[in-house]
Amino acid sequence: MTAQAFSHTIGNDIESRIGELITRHCSPTDRSLSGLDCELLYDEVVRQACVSSEGGKRLRARLLLAFYDVLTARNPDDVARGGALDLACAIEVFQTAALVHDDIIDEADVRRGKPSAHKALASLAAARYAGSTERSAAALGSGLGIMLGDLLATASVDIVNEATSILPNYERIMSGFLTMHREVEIGQVLDLAAEHLSLDDPDELAKNSLAVFRWKTASYTTIAPIRLALLAAGVDERNASDTAEAIGVPLGLAFQLADDLLDVISNPEVTGKPVGGDIREGKRTVLLADALSDADHEQADYLKRAFTAPARDAATVDRVIALFSGTGAVSRSKERIASLWRQTQNALDDARSTLDLDDADLAALHDVCSRFIPADIRD
Repeated sequence: MTAQAFSHTIGNDIESRIGELITRHCSPTDRSLSGLDCELLYDEVVRQACVSSEGGKRLRARLLLAFYDVLTARNPDDVARGGALDLACAIEVFQTAALVHDDIIDEADVRRGKPSAHKALASLAAARYAGSTERSAAALGSGLGIMLGDLLATASVDIVNEATSILPNYERIMSGFLTMHREVEIGQVLDLAAEHLSLDDPDELAKNSLAVFRWKTASYTTIAPIRLALLAAGVDERNASDTAEAIGVPLGLAFQLADDLLDVISNPEVTGKPVGGDIREGKRTVLLADALSDADHEQADYLKRAFTAPARDAATVDRVIALFSGTGAVSRSKERIASLWRQTQNALDDARSTLDLDDADLAALHDVCSRFIPADIRD
């Protein structure tokens, strides 16, 4: 099967399944809630769970299914493939949970071009409850958003538990999925701590940012999808873990570096996020570390003042973006990404013998991995 055929088939399978799974696994088994109003509110929360899941690129699910389909193509099993599909969807459901919580932490208003979940739920609260103030509606929206994220995270585990009992390595798949949960949670803690790091040591800042990328992003974006796919296809744990690390770590780091770079050089109509969002939030990124490293004294002082200020206005964002480019930080980021992409390609080539891949298999996997990084950035 060609890489294009893999992509088309996988995309259709994923999109038609995620909403069904969210509705089923987030809905209560007993509808006798405390009253009609509470029941209606809960239904709105589940509806928002479905809305929040829409519009993603499904990169993680595509990655998992591409590896699974390649490895099982010689002995296809429709029932087992259905389990692998739901496993892939479970990662997408988990990602939605993480994004809902992330937007509350970051106080983000927009996600994928639509109001973030807690903002949408705050608007719902304001419209539903007469006499609510802006503050009380916002508080309820945030509270409901936290619970929505929890519901989705729990649902993702429930989906895996139900879907993969028919697959080989079932216990290791479940253990790996829970490990993925824990690693992302560790990464979120590290990310929050990183926001208070000193800006006087750019090398240490870059090192900590890359550690956050490994734990918070690569863990569930690239490493876990590959590892779980290999386990589901019957690969032994050692080879599954080693292969997933070799391919997934550089690919996941490159993906997050590219995401940070796109935040300052891309069109918000394409990304669904306002340009310079990370700068407005005061995030300590590798871009910032590289800019500080190569800035002159005056430029470095400005960057430090900007990122330690309580807030950053549009003019500050524009000047910081200009400094990221002028100091060479943007160019250095592209070089880092290109280097990590070469490592990913080499690891894929090394996996040819380990996983018994032919040329078509390898082409399909190269194609799905390439989707994580825009071509004009990775080459």
